[in-house]
Amino acid sequence: MTTMTTIPPFSAEAFRRRARRQTQAGVAEPDYGDHRFNPDHPRLKLNGVRLRPAAVLIPVVDHGDEATVLLTKRSETLRNHTGQVAFPGGRIDATDPTPEYAALRETQEEIGLPDRFIDVVGRMPDYVSGTGYRIAPVLSVVKPGFHLTLNPDEVDAAFEVPLRFLMDPVNHRQGSRMWNDLEWVFYEMPYGGQRIWGVTAGIIRTLYERLYA
Repeated sequence: MTTMTTIPPFSAEAFRRRARRQTQAGVAEPDYGDHRFNPDHPRLKLNGVRLRPAAVLIPVVDHGDEATVLLTKRSETLRNHTGQVAFPGGRIDATDPTPEYAALRETQEEIGLPDRFIDVVGRMPDYVSGTGYRIAPVLSVVKPGFHLTLNPDEVDAAFEVPLRFLMDPVNHRQGSRMWNDLEWVFYEMPYGGQRIWGVTAGIIRTLYERLYA
């Protein structure tokens, strides 16, 4: 009988098992989000403001013993978060029946990754961003052999980062910048010339804490 100890720790199968185990524990928990790194910061005092619902797909690509995570670089022509590294995803529309549906829809629209390659394996608790979004991170395993078709209006590039790298806290740096004369703290994880930071890095850090810490 195959046991967890015989499965390579950063394989897609190990990720699948960890994802299902933490999802079964329930997602109705205190919010994760930027406020965990910036307690009592006035930017996060959204008194009376309705958080906008969004969903992102965390696509872990099955490459045998060493899985990767598929990320995108947002288009330089976008109005918000120009050129930033992100998970595929976006706002949840009123016609989307579930966050999972929204994440898959947005992934198809942004990078053309067909649903038949994607196996949704769980969810993490929502992540609240300092920009006023409540983001549902949808966990998935992606079969290799796909061909992406990037939407140039939304995405400039797509690339893969080893899961092992992202789940190693040694690679999780804390950075900061000034916001209205106050310090704003965030995580960043530079890799291969790409700067992974902000909400994307915060979600990755949360993924590490829940599944691998």
